[in-house]
Amino acid sequence: MPAISAAISRDPRAAFTIETVEIDEPRADEILVRIVAAGICHTDLVSRAAGAADRPILLGHEGAGVVEAVGGDVAGVRPGDQVVLSYRHCGACRNCRLGRPAYCARATKLNQFGARADRTPRVRIGETTVRDGFFGQSSFAGYALTTADNTVVVPPGTDPVLAAPLGCGFQTGAGAVLNALRPEPEATLVVYGAGAVGMAGVLAAKTLPGVEVIVVELSAERRSLAMEFGAAHALDPADGDTTAAISDLTGGGATHALDTTGRPEVLANAVAALGIGGVAVVVGLGAGVPPIDLRDIVLSGKTIRGCLEGDAIPHQFIPELLALHAAGHLPLERLVRAYPYAEINTALADQRAGHVVKPVLTW
Repeated sequence: MPAISAAISRDPRAAFTIETVEIDEPRADEILVRIVAAGICHTDLVSRAAGAADRPILLGHEGAGVVEAVGGDVAGVRPGDQVVLSYRHCGACRNCRLGRPAYCARATKLNQFGARADRTPRVRIGETTVRDGFFGQSSFAGYALTTADNTVVVPPGTDPVLAAPLGCGFQTGAGAVLNALRPEPEATLVVYGAGAVGMAGVLAAKTLPGVEVIVVELSAERRSLAMEFGAAHALDPADGDTTAAISDLTGGGATHALDTTGRPEVLANAVAALGIGGVAVVVGLGAGVPPIDLRDIVLSGKTIRGCLEGDAIPHQFIPELLALHAAGHLPLERLVRAYPYAEINTALADQRAGHVVKPVLTW
């Protein structure tokens, strides 16, 4: 096992610690990836805060890097390939066969922490097994063991700092707009929450002709950035009733809404601010029951639906997003800031303070 540095969580209430770990050689179906960059996503922090009894744990599910070695059963990925790591899926269940891998019947088992089938460790600290396998990668380390279903080959020369968040956060926001909502010309899309996911949704919407974007966001800095990206309006929910404001701005209600907040009251506002036939897509994993008016849903023909990972097929969608970026239509570089991996706690503090939209660790 080669020794590498990793950002380890030993206590959900304590800071990450930088420790030396050992990672196993790839088995027949595994890929060894040298991590160059890894985005920090809200899902990492939620999973860390949940607190597992068996610590330490190794998080990270937005990795990007270079393939070092592949097992004998791996096809389509070779040493030297640049890759972006995304979520796992089985490829065999009905949802996978229908092109909806984010809803894979085995998604929970494949993407939560889990050992190999034979229980041999992938990552250790001395004689202690590290709880890993998060999204099939655990990429907060200098190397990660992955599989072909969540390893996406990208063009040589791709910036790993920009590409890493495409594995989850940027894929989720952009995919919610381009794959799920699909607003047409003259549509009005309201994005609730201008974090990494919401901003990716804003940028994706601006690649579509004739779509007007309104952003609802507490942070003045992020509202300003959304306006720079082409949003027609950026509303501060602290100023009052955004539903009435949106109705006035749109002449009766928005056609589409994207809720990234995971807050039930925000979803209720998003649905109320839709016009007749409007569609709201929810990507934030929150808790609680939104107070939604059933008569309004029925009489106005509104639709509410969830969306995981942007309804994306990563092996197709990630290269598509990179092509949009290369053509100058998706300036994702304005959302990211790179931090040396040893500064993970500083990166988290900056994110909480709103100084950075998407922190990315580099090795």
